Amino acid sequence: MAITKNALIRYHALDRCFSNPGKNYDVNALLQECNDDLYESNPNSDGIQRRQLYDDIRFMESSQGWSIDLEKTKSGRNVYYRYANPKFSIKNEPINELEAEQLKSAMLVLTRFKGMPQFEWINELIPKLDQSFKLSNQSQDIISFESNEFLVGTEHISPLFNAILYNQTLQITYRPFKSNIRTTNIFFPYHLKQYNNRWFLFGRTGGYESLTNLASTPLETYILGVGY
Repeated sequence: MAITKNALIRYHALDRCFSNPGKNYDVNALLQECNDDLYESNPNSDGIQRRQLYDDIRFMESSQGWSIDLEKTKSGRNVYYRYANPKFSIKNEPINELEAEQLKSAMLVLTRFKGMPQFEWINELIPKLDQSFKLSNQSQDIISFESNEFLVGTEHISPLFNAILYNQTLQITYRPFKSNIRTTNIFFPYHLKQYNNRWFLFGRTGGYESLTNLASTPLETYILGVGY
């Protein structure tokens, strides 16, 4: 079960109430605090009912949550909730089991970008996350993705990516396959696509309205120009 944004808002609202020594919170007050925070995040929110509130409290008390220790004090018909330790807060706790699994899943997705231009930081980030949160229980790889080690044309991706991002024109000297003739044109890049172990640049050649594509391998030179 994934922790959604709304659930996280509710958990932090409850955490704030449970750790507040200056006010007593019964179920109605807790429900109001949660719904106020949900509405503040999304004015179209319908809020939650008591059943969801009790489910949230049970989750926070579980080992999958934060194993919180709650004092439940009865006064008349009301039951008031607060942490047994007033200094406790889920914000100060290590990540729980569910958060660790979600972080592992996110890291698994990030590994697909390792080695690609613009994503060099991933090579450093993943080991740091792994070490900081003790996510790995073994060193053996249990899943692998298709490697882009032999992907052709990757050396051009970073500057082409930036040219598209910042709407910059290119002056490209291009030699088509099976041809010794080089042509130089002004090119307006729009999109990069990986296909069949090659990178292709889509865009418009100066003087033409139709889109065309160029394979990155015979692309010999490119000069970043003015914005468009």
